[in-house]
Formats: sequence, C-alpha cells, structure tokens
Amino acid sequence: MSALEVHTDAGAVGGRRIDDDLTAWRGIPYAAPPVGPLRLRAPQPVEPWSGVRRAFHFGSPAPQGGGTDEDCLTLNVLAPRSASGSPRPVMVFIHGGAYSGGSSSSSLYSGRSLVRRGDIVYVSINYRLGSLGYLDFTQFSTPERPFDSNLGLRDQVAALEWVQRNIAEFGGDPDNVTVFGESAGANAVTTLMTTPAAKGLFARAIAESPPVASAYHPERAARWSREFLEIAGVPPAEAATWLETADPADFVEAGTTLAHRGADEEPGTRAFAPVVDGFFLPTHPLDCFASGSGHPVPLIIGTNRHEGRVFPRFLNILPTDPTRIDKMFSHVDASVKERAIAAYPGYPGRRAAADLGGDVTFWEPSVLCAQGHTTVAPTYSYRYDFAPRLLRVLGLGATHATEMYAVFGLTGPWARLLTALGGRRGLRAVTDTVQSHWLHFARHGTPAPGWPRYSPERRETLIIDDTSRVENDPLGERRRAWLGYEHRR
Repeated sequence: MSALEVHTDAGAVGGRRIDDDLTAWRGIPYAAPPVGPLRLRAPQPVEPWSGVRRAFHFGSPAPQGGGTDEDCLTLNVLAPRSASGSPRPVMVFIHGGAYSGGSSSSSLYSGRSLVRRGDIVYVSINYRLGSLGYLDFTQFSTPERPFDSNLGLRDQVAALEWVQRNIAEFGGDPDNVTVFGESAGANAVTTLMTTPAAKGLFARAIAESPPVASAYHPERAARWSREFLEIAGVPPAEAATWLETADPADFVEAGTTLAHRGADEEPGTRAFAPVVDGFFLPTHPLDCFASGSGHPVPLIIGTNRHEGRVFPRFLNILPTDPTRIDKMFSHVDASVKERAIAAYPGYPGRRAAADLGGDVTFWEPSVLCAQGHTTVAPTYSYRYDFAPRLLRVLGLGATHATEMYAVFGLTGPWARLLTALGGRRGLRAVTDTVQSHWLHFARHGTPAPGWPRYSPERRETLIIDDTSRVENDPLGERRRAWLGYEHRR
C-alpha cells in the first residue's frame, strides 16, 4: 500500500503530500449525501466504493450564501508523513459561523501548525447549516415523508463515529480524541458533551467562545420553522412536498430573512441552534451542566475580553444596542436588568452595549458551564485578552474569534496586516502560549504547567496576553451582576 493510500470502512482513499512533511486527505465522505429522500433526515451510511478515491480537494461547504451544494458531509485529515512508534493524538475541529456559514476549507483552519508542533492527526469537518441543518421541521412529517430533528448535531456525531472507526488507519489514536471548536463550533462542543449519542466518541473537549445557552425547546423551534415557511410562501398543507423538492437556494434565502428578523424581534436567541427534542438531545445543555450530568471529559473553556465588539460592524445578530438589549431583558425581573447594565460603565455607549451583548451571549453561559462541569471532570478556564495595536485602534480589542489566530498559528500576509501597527512579538508569544496548552491538553488531558484547574470557590482563570497570568474570578462583580438572568429557551 502506498504511504498516501489509506483504507477506510467505505473504501480506499488517496491522499496528497503537502509540503515535505505532511499528508492531507480531503473531502472524505463520512455520511451519504443528504439529498432527495435523505434531505432533512438523519445522516445515513456512505455507500462503499471500489478502487481508490482521490481525496485531493476539499468537499463542498454546506448550502449558505454563495453556495448551495447539499452534498456536503465530508471531512479532512492532515497527518505527519513520518512514521510514529505509537498512535498519535487526534484533534477534531468544528468550524463556527452562527450555524449558517463557514467551511472546513478555510485557510485559517488548515491545521498545519498544530500538526507540525504537536505531532498530532488533525481532522476538520463540514456539517449541515442553516435551515437545512438547524430548523426543526418534524411537525410537518407525514408517514410517507418523515423529517428528523437536530440534523447538524447528528452530522457531528456521525463524523466523530467515522473518526472512531477509521482514524487508526491514518495513524491516530481513537482513544485519544479531542473535539474543539469556536463560536457555533464551540456550541457544538458543549452540546455534544450533553448528547447521549456522543458518549465515548471523544476523550477531551475545548470550547472557544461557546454560546452554551443557544439550544431551544420544541415549541419555540416549531414556531421558527412555521415562520420560515411563511417567509418562503409555503402553505402548511404543502410543507412536506416543498421541503423535499425546493431548491436549496430557497432554503438559504428564507433562512437568512428569518435570522435577521429574529435578531430584532427576539434578541438573544438564534433560530439556527440545537433543539431539546427529548430524545437525541434530551436535556438543555445548561441544565445538564448544572446537574453535573455532562460527559465526564476534561474541558478547556473560555471567551475573549471584548467578544461583542465585532458584531455591530460585521455580523449584526447579537443584542449589542439599547433597543435590542431592552427587548432581551423584557422577560426578566427589572432588578436583574438594572444590576447587569450597571456593570457596564458607559452604557448605553456603543462599546459598553457591545460588551454587554457579547458577555450575555458567550461569557456568562460559559461561566455557568464551567462551574457545573467541575463536579464531574477537570475544567480549565481562560480569557483571551491579546489585541495588537491595530485592533485596539479600531475599537475592537480582543474581540470574537481573534484567539483563532493564535490557535492555528496565523502567518504570512494576514499576520503582517494584523500586526501592521505593532504586536508581532506579542502574537508570537500568545501563539506559543495557546498552542502549548491546547496540544499538551490533547496529548495528556491537562494544559501545560502553570494553568490550575477551575473551581467554583476560586474561579482560577488563565488570562492569555503577551504576558499571560492567572487571576481568580476576573470581573467577579460583573459575573455576580448577571445572577438571576434566565436565557430564553
């Protein structure tokens, strides 16, 4: 067998040498194309093939703005070319994008730096997005045409099952799998930690800026799917036929309208999210973590210092202005609202409002997740504070997703642009810090020395900056100000 040819349970795949030290296999199907009668159904097994399938190119992204190919259930593997005396740790990355965009083919997610530095096997996946992956159409099922819930989540489970069955052929250790993700991908991580079907599929988890609270009960999810069909102009009696036969571009268009409408009408919620359907996802993740019933795997979890500041400028979907924030607080006691707003000096100024919206979406639920999970497994908390001068000048600071530059080791023109006004040495320092901890965690189940476990009593948190440090309960007064806030479900 060629060093680039690997046998999976569905057939042989041929990889491609990239650079001198790495081999990549791209666009490997982990489930059957979800098209025709398989649209809006749970992922099904791949039909085996004969011969060697060329795995040279990334698979198609899930339907979204700019692309509508539903044949998207593929993954990619990157591994060192050199032989290893023992199976290598595996890191499986789930991309973000508000469950409505993104793809594993992004150059930022290449994984080269992690594989080289950590001597690991890296896997990245595509999964169904938007209305084709995260709306619940089960109420429109008929005996002839059923629909399933939690399709994107089921896809992620199917990809992790593929890893368990096949990754040893690529030199990876199926007993040492770390699942990690950012934003919606981190929500996927925390949700998988509470999904029964995902039990035993990974040994550790890293959640970067997870909106942990973004999962909804069936009644709300059912209303969103009805609103979606109203936007698309589909009568309920014709729903099953339309859902099976409509062009995927129509799903994208109506879903985009639904998401934008929800950002104003129900701020703090997101229609594209997992559904607490009672069987595949039996319990809301926040409740699961609060009761200490998540999968007992070690967890790294954290957020960035100014999560919300990027959203009003580039992706205006969060409650980051006073009008949306007032609506967001309309279902809670007025004293909770008053206390929370007082924790953001300068409110209703633009930056303070953006910080509030980012915190309630990412930071506050991450704190709840971390403190609950400490009862069942080692938990490690971080806050990413590093911001090169360009981001500070723009008023963004360490905003949402900027830690990804350190995780994946940003280099080349984008790194030079990011540090054009200074901060190149700092970026190298935080990259070294983050990668050292992430890779040590993936290999050993603990971060590198110097990062203590999180505890509800002390709330030890690694502050990641050009000079990193550990603080106990950073922004403790602000954390306490959110006590009593109930997320809409």
